[in-house]
Amino acid sequence: MRKILIVGATSAIAEATARLFAAEGDQLFLVARDVERLQSVADDLMVRGAGRVATATLDVCRYDRHGAVIDEAAAALGGLDTVLIAHGTLPDQKACEVAFELTREALEVNAVSVISLLTQVANRFEKHQAGTIVVISSVAGDRGRQSNYVYGAAKGCLNVFLQGIAHRLSRSGIRVLTVKPGFVDTPMTTGIEKNALWATPEQVARDIHRAIGGRRQVLYTPWFWRWIMRVVCNLPTRLFHRTRL
Repeated sequence: MRKILIVGATSAIAEATARLFAAEGDQLFLVARDVERLQSVADDLMVRGAGRVATATLDVCRYDRHGAVIDEAAAALGGLDTVLIAHGTLPDQKACEVAFELTREALEVNAVSVISLLTQVANRFEKHQAGTIVVISSVAGDRGRQSNYVYGAAKGCLNVFLQGIAHRLSRSGIRVLTVKPGFVDTPMTTGIEKNALWATPEQVARDIHRAIGGRRQVLYTPWFWRWIMRVVCNLPTRLFHRTRL
């Protein structure tokens, strides 16, 4: 029975993943901003078989609260062995291009707040020489593209940080899993036209759940995004600049 902290627990992917944890009787500590939505998710997970569910609200940009929330989770569950960080926003690229304040907000939510949480969690797990850290990033961080380079910059920063922290913690028996979804049909992507490349939160959740039990450090989900991004990242710059990606 795992003791799992989920930050961004009301996001579609996090909720779908939490349902898989609940079915196995895991104990869960859920963190999000929306009190009513958070309680609704918690109640649902108890019905689905979770061993225990506790909650806390958090504005992820309140960095001074991060340590206290992690301590609260550990106290409520009698320890922590797994942390899933799943919060994020999809900024309006065009708006960010003319308003730096929006760019800064996107970088704070999608990168800096996650890095703050990771610093706290890494130090806790390193002290105990055990633990699993799972972070939902994005394929957008693999190469800057005109359509979403602000979001991609945040995820690219996060990806490099995760590479470094995985390297640092590898000697302590702590596993770090970076999850890179492609297009996922969630409330965050409402209004964007969908096609065959889009996955459901449930598909991504199943991949995450399987990967937690394995050895890989980076998960592309669905699987074909590994190969799509390999092509995108290896296009020569002159050719790449002719695309409308």
